[in-house]
Amino acid sequence: MSLRTYIFFVLTVVGIHFGLIQAQQASSDTTSTSDIKESEISVGESRAEAEYREGNFVESIKLYEAQIAAYKQKNQESPELYYNLGNAYFRDNQIAKAIVNYERALLLDPSDSDARHNLRYARTKIEDKIDSADNFFVNQWIRSLQNLYSANGWAIIGIVLFILLIVAIGAYMISTQINIRKVSFYIGIVLLSLVIIANVFAFKQKNKVVNRSTGIVMSASVSIYTSPDAHSQELFRLHEGSKVRIKREEGNWFEIVIANGSVGWLQKKNIEKI
Repeated sequence: MSLRTYIFFVLTVVGIHFGLIQAQQASSDTTSTSDIKESEISVGESRAEAEYREGNFVESIKLYEAQIAAYKQKNQESPELYYNLGNAYFRDNQIAKAIVNYERALLLDPSDSDARHNLRYARTKIEDKIDSADNFFVNQWIRSLQNLYSANGWAIIGIVLFILLIVAIGAYMISTQINIRKVSFYIGIVLLSLVIIANVFAFKQKNKVVNRSTGIVMSASVSIYTSPDAHSQELFRLHEGSKVRIKREEGNWFEIVIANGSVGWLQKKNIEKI
């Protein structure tokens, strides 16, 4: 066996091993209903949908909440259920609750254009209109690109790209023709870059789901303080439906950051984590 063939063989084995790890990771994170009884899900969801169409939004909310609780007992979540629940809350004029559930649907399935559209519309109904401090178009473009797929989607793309990278490396190592080696070399560089990007996006998307470091203000109006003390100076106020990023917690308080970069403390009871 030549040195080139041996190196290619080793890289192929490593690539297959890497792919299997990625596939197992993607599989473990995928939302699935296979462990939940189909009859219970179908009946519950059908009843919830029927109540929603009849305009019985309160009853529809109860049924959707029950279905979500059934999923959570199996350590599973469904973006579709969160989306439907968000619609029910919105029709019942519980805007903050609707926003929470649209956000949860997008957290699990960032490519859901319907949930994104409904969330954008729901935000027009809240009092606080906070402009983002980060308006750099490149950052916005990168975030939009990252949100094209979930963590699993990017993991699968990474696996496919890595397999193509192995093929390109093999063509470069084995071929004796200069033109093929040159083309394989440059294609390999591009594929390697794309593999890295796909894995970075997959990690970031998974990190958002695991850490859940954002929340929605559920109180009609809440004071934001300079420190975790109700007797400290009030910095500003937020209203129901506002989104915040949670930096850290201390006792019954969260230190939060809002879209414009302002930082402060508020009591945990005023926030529902996404």
